[in-house]
Amino acid sequence: MESYYVYAIKSIKYNYIYVGMSENPEKRLKEHNIGKTKSNKRYIPFEIIFTEFVGSRHQARQREKYFKSGCGKEYLKTLIK
Repeated sequence: MESYYVYAIKSIKYNYIYVGMSENPEKRLKEHNIGKTKSNKRYIPFEIIFTEFVGSRHQARQREKYFKSGCGKEYLKTLIK
């Protein structure tokens, strides 16, 4: 059975939010913080600001797309204020 999450992490030093999907968001955060993801390595360290259990990989991808959109990013910004 699939169990995917959509997560958002925020750089502690910079004004940067990253949105992704994973079966284990806590493990994924550790990977981000050790620089495993090249695209956001320069924004280390990160903290999780949002997680949402979605279920299937397909549903997680749809939610990830939403949170990467303008409306979704605005919602995530309200969580960090």
